[in-house]
Amino acid sequence: MEKLPYFKSVKQWLALGMGVKRWLLVMVAGSVVMGMGFVYLLVIANRAGILPAVIYDHLMLGFLPLIWRVLLLLLLGFLLIAVAAVRLGANLVEPFRRPGDSLAASLYFYSRRGRGPQIVAVGGGTGLPRLLRGLKEFTSNITAVVTVADDGGSSGRLRQELGVLPPGDFRNNLAALSDDEALMTQVLQYRFGAGVGENGRSELRGHAFGNLLLAALAGVTGSFDEALLAAERVLALRGRVLPSTLEQVALVADVELDAGVDGREMRRVTGESAIPESGGRIVHVYLDPANISAYPPAVQAILQADLVVLGPGSLFTSIMPNLLVPGVAQALRHTRAQTVYICNLATQPGETDSFTVADHVDALTRHIGEDWLDVVVANDNLYLPAEKAGNTHLVQPGWPPVRRGHIRLVTADLLDENRPWQHDSEKLAAVLKSLGEGIHNGQESYL
Repeated sequence: MEKLPYFKSVKQWLALGMGVKRWLLVMVAGSVVMGMGFVYLLVIANRAGILPAVIYDHLMLGFLPLIWRVLLLLLLGFLLIAVAAVRLGANLVEPFRRPGDSLAASLYFYSRRGRGPQIVAVGGGTGLPRLLRGLKEFTSNITAVVTVADDGGSSGRLRQELGVLPPGDFRNNLAALSDDEALMTQVLQYRFGAGVGENGRSELRGHAFGNLLLAALAGVTGSFDEALLAAERVLALRGRVLPSTLEQVALVADVELDAGVDGREMRRVTGESAIPESGGRIVHVYLDPANISAYPPAVQAILQADLVVLGPGSLFTSIMPNLLVPGVAQALRHTRAQTVYICNLATQPGETDSFTVADHVDALTRHIGEDWLDVVVANDNLYLPAEKAGNTHLVQPGWPPVRRGHIRLVTADLLDENRPWQHDSEKLAAVLKSLGEGIHNGQESYL
């Protein structure tokens, strides 16, 4: 039988750690003390002859038996305190409540998220925001560490023209962590269309409003990291978004190409947007320059985290650029946190064609080294309806050949039923929550 909303609300009010019951007790205690003072005042006034006996007798409920006086006053006092507390709390919380949530639900989820684990999510692209949308429902202690190697589209243009870090991935993650995501996503993701300017086209064409906002905030505050802090306050984020480095970097890849009768040749491709278009197999990726400084707050967040999550996202162009920053890689090796890699659901053309889960893990350890990765989370629902499949190829398990006894493999159904090439935010968050609690009911094995 489904619980009634009323009983659910009562259960939330009684939950531990909400910070409500203790203050209600203080309010009750204060009311009792004031009531005792009022009674003493009536007694003194009566004895001094200031208060007529008839009025005193009615105020003291002398017309009722003693036990009824006590019960009636206790009940009436309790009801008045309860109504006042609920109405006062509702008025104070109203500006921050989500539509449809009761006062108890708002306070319950706020207190629960505040006590949630410290989670650092590392990546970029479209995968990381989907993860954040699920995580923010059970913890507010979220730090997203985002790549700065993007050089395509609106981000690339702003990076080249204004010298700012590419804002696109930051925009997506700010929208995902916003407390009013429905509206903020539409505003931040809004792209200006074609227009007519002096040269026949609008200079704003193709730019997302969120990218321009971050560029403007960087100009006003004087730096991109200060712009992110300002955006965090403006958007009331449930977490924070940080760059892996503040330095301008380019992603470079060694790509193996088919040279026909001459066999295969190796070519070096520069640019995050150009690498998947190279038409070859990515062998290795680098940052140019290589010896760059990590952003200190990002390193600190990793070292202090309870859980560090890599992905989901493009393996070589979204996740790897963060890990190639020397300070970030070093922090991953020394953090006390469990380090989790979320493998993509589908292979990515031009980047991870025919890759299995084991191939993803092999690429990570080949670039970053051994003994830093604890858990791999992968999808085990490999059924893809023909009408939804399109050109999507789900990543297969593929173990063996990789054998690394210290890496735990956790599998679960992670498919979004409407977009089977993307993770379901709630399913993914549930698995990570259980990992954070040390409990998981899915299948486990070791790579």
